Amino acid sequence: MAKTIMVVDDSATMRLSLKANLEVGGYKVEFAGDGLLALAQLKSGVKPDLIISDINMPNMGGLEFIRNVRGLAGFRFTPILVLTTESQQEKKDEAKKNGATGWLVKPVSGPDLIKVIKQVLPGA
Repeated sequence: MAKTIMVVDDSATMRLSLKANLEVGGYKVEFAGDGLLALAQLKSGVKPDLIISDINMPNMGGLEFIRNVRGLAGFRFTPILVLTTESQQEKKDEAKKNGATGWLVKPVSGPDLIKVIKQVLPGA
């Protein structure tokens, strides 16, 4: 059965680009436009195998979203990749402290993204 990946990004263009790359890789894709919407989906029963989140989003940014996800039952060990234009070490450290599994800087090629997913998601 295909693994499910949740993409949390306020850019519709980025969501569509990631969807195309992930579906080619054989993954099922769920979307949310910000952390607040993604958190609501997780609380309502959406159970992704991996989450890819942007940092800079309206309503609830990626760092706060990751912190909230780690507090939800059943998501303590779900891999969370940050995919953002940010590259400062302080942001990376904060994301890791909040529970992020890895960090990728946009733009990232489809093959590179799939390679990282296979590294952090067992059985992918």
